[in-house]
Amino acid sequence: MNAVISSRVEKDLIGERQIPNQYYYGIQTLRALENFNLSPNKLNHFPVFIQTLALVKLACAQANYKLNLLDADKYQAIEYACKQIAAGAYQDQFVLDMLQGGAGTSTNMNINEVIANVGLEYMGHAKGQYQYLHPNNDVNMSQSTNDVYPTSIKLALAEMCTLLHAPFQNLIGGLNAKSEEFKGIMKMGRTQLQDAVPMTLGQEFAAFAGTLQKDLQLLQMLAPQTLLQVNLGGTAIGTGLNATSAYRKLAVEALAELTGKPVQSADNLIEATSDMGDFVLLSGLLKRTATKLNKIANDLRLLSSGPRTGFGEIQLEARQAGSSIMPGKVNPVIPEALNIASFQIIANDLAVTLAADAGQLQLNAMEPLIAFKLFESLDIMGNALQMFQDKCISTLQANPERCRSLVQNSIGIITALNPYLGYETTTRLAKTAFLQGNSVLDLIQAEQLIPAEQIQQIMSIEQMTQSA
Repeated sequence: MNAVISSRVEKDLIGERQIPNQYYYGIQTLRALENFNLSPNKLNHFPVFIQTLALVKLACAQANYKLNLLDADKYQAIEYACKQIAAGAYQDQFVLDMLQGGAGTSTNMNINEVIANVGLEYMGHAKGQYQYLHPNNDVNMSQSTNDVYPTSIKLALAEMCTLLHAPFQNLIGGLNAKSEEFKGIMKMGRTQLQDAVPMTLGQEFAAFAGTLQKDLQLLQMLAPQTLLQVNLGGTAIGTGLNATSAYRKLAVEALAELTGKPVQSADNLIEATSDMGDFVLLSGLLKRTATKLNKIANDLRLLSSGPRTGFGEIQLEARQAGSSIMPGKVNPVIPEALNIASFQIIANDLAVTLAADAGQLQLNAMEPLIAFKLFESLDIMGNALQMFQDKCISTLQANPERCRSLVQNSIGIITALNPYLGYETTTRLAKTAFLQGNSVLDLIQAEQLIPAEQIQQIMSIEQMTQSA
């Protein structure tokens, strides 16, 4: 026999529905579940977002309670529910698709209904007995989706940015460690894939670390300057209808205390409600970093190419067999995976841009896509940074003999002799060396153009790779 599942009747402006009592969400969430089945990406895939939603609701309840708009019993029930959800409970009640119409209203009602029903049980009532604690009248008091939703998104993004700092720093530290390890290995620098002038392998890795350090610094500045400026208290379009300035002040102060972050009210709540510029800025920074990571991955693939017929200046740790038909082949799978992760982040930036551009008048209905793509990009970025450091950078090795051989046989070192022989002579020597397959240094010695002792000094690693 099948067990009988008890249910309750809930109603909205469209009509009535049976809600199984195992669910803490209510009728509006149920309708959204039925309407939006676009992707496998659910709200509970991003627990930080659910946590910030709960903290925003708690901050609002605190403000309403202090203003005597919410009685003690209702406040205590809301407080209990919010703290439970913020601590990770009831995650299975947040199964809405991240991709949804309605500018996030379904997500806001999902948290409202779960808080209400958890709170009702805390008060000793059954789920759905909203006359004692109502999702809209009580939990959503002085609020709108249009200020709660973007505020929660911003706080979740700020927290995810903070979590990104550690893998960012680990990779930068790993690249700097390789820079120090390789500082004495001379190699050929290349421009447009052609021999240029000598450098050290350490300098090459130091440049990788330096370019990522700049992005980390920008990321660390971005959160407090933009993501922590919120429109909470602006309600529907930023005018603050159904909320007071006293409420807004108290709610923002409570939110700062609950999150431990310097949350502030935006200067212009109408602008902050309709404009997606802060999200576009973060997405653009993530695209910038992804572009840099992609370039670094490409460089390592080139430098490790071979093992016999490529550059072969570095060697990546073998991670897995590279072919089902070619025995012994090992592919640079970790840099390749970093390429793919970077492509996804870059593609997400386009989605954020298009969604931000689609805003109309006082609201942008595409915020759910913006939130999803930024959450996804931050998740991917953190995983990619950690993977790249742990499974590629930390274990790669230099091939000093190969680097030295390529430098000695390169025509590019002739550039260092320009000040001594002049451009026309060095050009002639370069052309002759290329056509005859000779070493540039052998030609100079054969023509006795520069004493051997001076050549040795000119070709020292310090002279070749460091400016005076």
